[in-house]
Amino acid sequence: MRFKLIIAFVEDTKTDAVLDAARSAGATGATGATVINNARGEGLNQKTTFFGLTLDVQKDVLLFVVEEHLSRKVLETINKIGEFEQESGQGIAIQIDIEDAVGVTHQIERLTKVVEDEL
Repeated sequence: MRFKLIIAFVEDTKTDAVLDAARSAGATGATGATVINNARGEGLNQKTTFFGLTLDVQKDVLLFVVEEHLSRKVLETINKIGEFEQESGQGIAIQIDIEDAVGVTHQIERLTKVVEDEL
């Protein structure tokens, strides 16, 4: 069984909704999700400042280990719920291949059934 790592940078106000939707779309793998709070990034436009303080919405970084056959559906769900395409700066999500993983053996049996049902 092969896995993908989905990394999503999400507005902190949308984190719970994205987590719930990703789980429903199949992100139920080894870790479920890991959340890193209060990340900050800069896109195409420089952020507005007020007396030297940056006025910006905080982002959370969400990490999902997802079975490869389910990963595209999860990625598209994250995009939709996170409203990434609505306007610049809403967030992004990427997926990368995982070459190897340990600690996932207990999930493979369950994920095999889920993937078979999806296909």
